[in-house]
Amino acid sequence: QVQLVESGGGLVQIGGSLRLSCAASGRTFSSYAMSWFRQAPGKERSFVAAVTWSGGSTYYADSVRGRFTISRDNAKNTVYLQMNNLKPEDTAVYYCAAGDQPYVRGGSPSDFGSWGQGTQVTVSS
Repeated sequence: QVQLVESGGGLVQIGGSLRLSCAASGRTFSSYAMSWFRQAPGKERSFVAAVTWSGGSTYYADSVRGRFTISRDNAKNTVYLQMNNLKPEDTAVYYCAAGDQPYVRGGSPSDFGSWGQGTQVTVSS
């Protein structure tokens, strides 16, 4: 089992930036893929980005590609989500999630077995 703790959320203006962090403990961090999902009020949890065990391959939802960057530091057991040019539609609770294998199996919540508690991101004018 993996324990995950997100941080870095907050209130930001349209066009601003935030960097989310997710610290992992438990299984060897470099043995599994990591991802970020988000959930807005009244909506289902949706895929944002994912990264393979080494950081060598990354995947993004169309809605964030070119604005968000996922990365990981295996020495620090941490995955990051750099979010730039934020829009009101990015407002959501953001969750990090760990897969059970080194490569990204898919973009469904069921492809990731361990979840953090979430951090709120609010983009306002």
